[in-house]
Amino acid sequence: MREAPIGVFDSGVGGLSVLAEIQRLLPNESLLYVADCGHIPYGEKTPEFIRQRCSVMAGFFREQGAKALVLACNTATVAGVADLRRDFPDWPIVGMEPAVKPAAAATRSGVVGVLATTGTLQSAKFAALLDRFATDVRVITQPCPGLVELIESGDLHSAELRQLLQGYVEPLLASGCDTIILGCTHYPFLKPMLKSMIPADISLIDTGAAVARQLQRLLAERDLLAGGPNQPVRFWTSADPAYFKNILPLLGQSAGEVQNFSL
Repeated sequence: MREAPIGVFDSGVGGLSVLAEIQRLLPNESLLYVADCGHIPYGEKTPEFIRQRCSVMAGFFREQGAKALVLACNTATVAGVADLRRDFPDWPIVGMEPAVKPAAAATRSGVVGVLATTGTLQSAKFAALLDRFATDVRVITQPCPGLVELIESGDLHSAELRQLLQGYVEPLLASGCDTIILGCTHYPFLKPMLKSMIPADISLIDTGAAVARQLQRLLAERDLLAGGPNQPVRFWTSADPAYFKNILPLLGQSAGEVQNFSL
């Protein structure tokens, strides 16, 4: 069981930023990754639809013998993680949430910005995070339509992307934010461009590394940490496998085999 793989999924390529953090912290683990690109973006789908996709993914990873599940998607976590934990109480399940707590602790100006999808920002879970951890800070939220689609196309450098991102970041800077939460797993891929737009003393915070640490903790508790050596990452996508394979090297992954996910 220790050498069984870990299942990771996202609506698209964004979860590869989380996958990379898991690979860094847990190099002995074998990983499975499903990109549900045929249904992206999740942020514009109903909670019922997203819960259904989460259930499909969980069933698939169970069939593959996965020992744990990572929802590498904020929107999927908001909609589906509670149901999955209820349905699979024996399974270590790790979700995402915007890093409100560490950002509230890090800010010096008392103003925190959040870049996220509309679905995440409108969720009750995000509101509860603010109530719990951000009572003493001012939080400026910025929905970012269009960013996910550009990153999904492999665009990390275009003038169109820069203009769109600049328009989302400027209101946060104007409000005095000194800490910006990257509230979508796609957005860490924009760090190089973001850093060229913001003063050097502004912190960018995402939750990929925290998710990897939580996964490590849950596996260790159950004596499920692998001894290695690991297997190459196996990829699936519900869109075009050839297209997805071409994107992988742009986002820091070796272009292994990509299979069609047709459930």
